[in-house]
Amino acid sequence: MNAIIGQIQAIAWNVWHEPDIMDLLDIVLLTVIIYQLLIHVRQTRVSQTLKGIAILLAATWLSGVLGMRSIHALLSWLINAGPVLLIVLFQSEIRRILEELGNSSMFDGSFVSEEEHTETIIDEMVLAISHMSKRHVGALIVIEEGIRLNDVIATGTRVDGVISQPLLENIFEPKTPLHDGAVVVRGDRVIAAACLLRLSDTTGVGRDLGTRHRAGIGMSEISDATVLIVSEETGIISMAKGGNLVRNLTEVDLRQVLHSLYSVEKKDSRGQVQALLRLRGRRRGGNDEQQTNSKE
Repeated sequence: MNAIIGQIQAIAWNVWHEPDIMDLLDIVLLTVIIYQLLIHVRQTRVSQTLKGIAILLAATWLSGVLGMRSIHALLSWLINAGPVLLIVLFQSEIRRILEELGNSSMFDGSFVSEEEHTETIIDEMVLAISHMSKRHVGALIVIEEGIRLNDVIATGTRVDGVISQPLLENIFEPKTPLHDGAVVVRGDRVIAAACLLRLSDTTGVGRDLGTRHRAGIGMSEISDATVLIVSEETGIISMAKGGNLVRNLTEVDLRQVLHSLYSVEKKDSRGQVQALLRLRGRRRGGNDEQQTNSKE
């Protein structure tokens, strides 16, 4: 801990005492690198771990100030061993960050073409979901938002294709190789198919809901993603968001939800989705699915 504080003090001294052009350039580059890393980390679940590390550092400092020697010694040991533990625990995340850095994808926005293709994306998704609903073709579509779902994408098959009605329907067509699992959508592209999602273990979920609905709810509980579900049994369209399941979505409701995700003015649109959640309530059960279907 003292070594870290000493390094920070040395950096501060170099900044404020006779900095030259290279020092200023060094600071600017370091700022850009840190900013990009923070942006990337904020879009992954690693951000939750970093919050815990920040609390650990604060607790270590506070225990030292208060003279709690035993606790301070234990926390200091954890901090000293921290870098090695982080590398071991997050080796997959570190590898993905380096891969994205090599592909320059860290500097891309999630919705690179939303202003030009918003209506096309929404139309294609509405047509695909509505058609699958009429044909009773089961579907599970995860629309990524702020938190990157790279760990979920890694469980499936990479697609990386522009969203279209034929693509979505072909993926979920029964007896095709990719139909069993979830599709992950990022912006205007289908990133992966046949992805595995963890099931919700919330006790309030109705027993009559199938596996597909439980997986959708589970995904919405651990991320900020919006999950669209089409029931293979009934053709009913549902949406999972924040652990809540809204059933019996119409095409108008579906279009409203998609506009909330792709609209430039997201603040007002997200308010419409929250209103939809309040109106429909937490419909985690229902008489439209009387039994659990292993395909669901």
